[in-house]
Amino acid sequence: MNGKSIVIIPTYNELDNLQMLIPDLRARYPFLDILVVDDNSPDGTAQFVKEKQKSDNCIKIIERPQKMGLGTAYVAGFHYMLKNGYEFAIQMDADYSHDPKDIATFFETIKENDLVIGSRYSNGVNVINWPMRRLLLSYYANKYTKFVTGLPVADATGGFKCFRRKVLESINLDKITSNGYSFQIEMNFKAWKGGFRIKEIPIIFVDRVKGRSKMSKKIVREAIFMVWKLRLKSIFGVLN
Repeated sequence: MNGKSIVIIPTYNELDNLQMLIPDLRARYPFLDILVVDDNSPDGTAQFVKEKQKSDNCIKIIERPQKMGLGTAYVAGFHYMLKNGYEFAIQMDADYSHDPKDIATFFETIKENDLVIGSRYSNGVNVINWPMRRLLLSYYANKYTKFVTGLPVADATGGFKCFRRKVLESINLDKITSNGYSFQIEMNFKAWKGGFRIKEIPIIFVDRVKGRSKMSKKIVREAIFMVWKLRLKSIFGVLN
């Protein structure tokens, strides 16, 4: 890769998963820095990361005072990425629902694109171990998003992505306050409206290995309203 790369991993009580994931990422991608954004996890996540830092300066951490949400965690990571001269930022979950081996495909694909999205729905439905209700909710949420906004991607709500620096520079990150599904939709929509090259690559999404899902009804409601908000802002030319 031409340019520094970093993977941003938001965490809240992900100690068991990080104990596997960090060594896995370092072994596969020794050139890739790892930034953990931790929301004051009571399980000792931050302490574990800081201990790893003592012997590996490629591991970084942002500690936040309380649970503040996925979207703002990524925004904090993006600010760190821009401030510290990285060219590429990967966002991924800590829970192994995103397979680290797919990062190699992200890096290959980003060479000719500006935003690469790991898609669960670009090649059929590739989700394992989800209850049918949640799968249908996710699948039709993406259909709904595409219908309302016109965003030409099959998986607008997925969280496994790679951004080129110039995409993040073009977005007013301080105005991004959404979380969960709506955060992913908002970032994708703004990249698309900015004229950047977006490419989906098929991934297989496997429900978390350990811990509990952070999904909630509030996250779903936020996404329902976000798509209309984005469409109206785009129509009136006040997207950013």
